[in-house]
Amino acid sequence: MAKPLALDFDPIARADELWTRRWGGVPSMAAITSVMRAHQILLSRVDAVVKPYGLTFARYEALVLLTFSRTGRLPLSKIGERLMVHPTSVTNTVDRLERDGLVARRPNPADGRGVLAAITDRGRDVVEQATRELMAVDFGMEGYDADRCHQVFELLRPLRVAAGDFSPAPETPAGD
Repeated sequence: MAKPLALDFDPIARADELWTRRWGGVPSMAAITSVMRAHQILLSRVDAVVKPYGLTFARYEALVLLTFSRTGRLPLSKIGERLMVHPTSVTNTVDRLERDGLVARRPNPADGRGVLAAITDRGRDVVEQATRELMAVDFGMEGYDADRCHQVFELLRPLRVAAGDFSPAPETPAGD
């Protein structure tokens, strides 16, 4: 499939101009449209890297989370909490990872009815390989240096706080 030719104008800037003429200036419209387009671009770039491993970015994130845990296993509820996704999404993600031999379900010794997702050796190998490839392409952010990536993170942080993703720790004055 051939890549479509690039437009000779910025369609989001054009939409912003038209929006302003019709309803008045609303900078948040151009901002969200840009963020949503950036999401599409980045997801496409990342998925292109992880797809050969049978992964989506969601499944990759779950594997990474399991590698970060001390024991390589976590309750499904904790995975959903940390990845900020609905329990049904976690179940579907773990089902697919289990079907592919990357995760195994284990009984939770701390909760007789609970289930742990445990990363397998194959899962560890896959996440290591995929991570090396994602790092090689800067997770699709190759047009940004480290400072710009940090700026993007900081710009989006208040949105995540306002959504209730987490409560930021109070800042302590310098020297404390």
